[in-house]
Amino acid sequence: MRNVFDEQLQELNNKIIEMGALTEHSISNAVEALLTQNTALASAVKADERESDKKEREIETLCFDMLLRQQPVARDLRKISAALKMVTDMERIADQAEDIAEITKHLIGIKFIKQPEDITKMAEATKKMLKESIDSFVNRDLSLAMSVLGHDDVVDELFITIRTDLIASIHENPENGEQALDLLMIAKYLERIGDHASNIAEWVIFMITGEHKNANHNNEQE
Repeated sequence: MRNVFDEQLQELNNKIIEMGALTEHSISNAVEALLTQNTALASAVKADERESDKKEREIETLCFDMLLRQQPVARDLRKISAALKMVTDMERIADQAEDIAEITKHLIGIKFIKQPEDITKMAEATKKMLKESIDSFVNRDLSLAMSVLGHDDVVDELFITIRTDLIASIHENPENGEQALDLLMIAKYLERIGDHASNIAEWVIFMITGEHKNANHNNEQE
């Protein structure tokens, strides 16, 4: 029975890695669609979101099967519980990548009031947080999970910079207002993605230590 359970735990690792990679791909596609003003790429993010929903259901089914059939001990129970929480955050990241892509569609063919370099930096930072939070889960790496929480400050600082720049742009020319609000919403979605990546890292910390910090990244984001 333990051999079967160990195989299921490995399958869980693999599925978490797959969903994490897909979610990271969604962020990349959404921001690349913005930068290149590519409608087809923006539309492709919707397909990624549907696939993310499917993988979430697969992982939930596997976790519930292990809980019902295997009666896991405390360490394994924490891993399964953490995985169930993590997939919720990953699915919400996919939703927010789709939201970014939808806003992008309204910006196709419009000259940027300011090149979105900081938005690109935010996207790269959130992808790094997501990847490292998944890696920390698979490798049971407490220090890596803790470093993800620290990296959230980088995302928050970039958001503040973007917001300040966009407000200044509106003051310079009120006609910039509509695009500035769209770009600000994109930055806000990226900030939320960073929060969800932090949530994932917090669940990894719970998995390893048995303690969960309710820092500033609870799942109030939708």
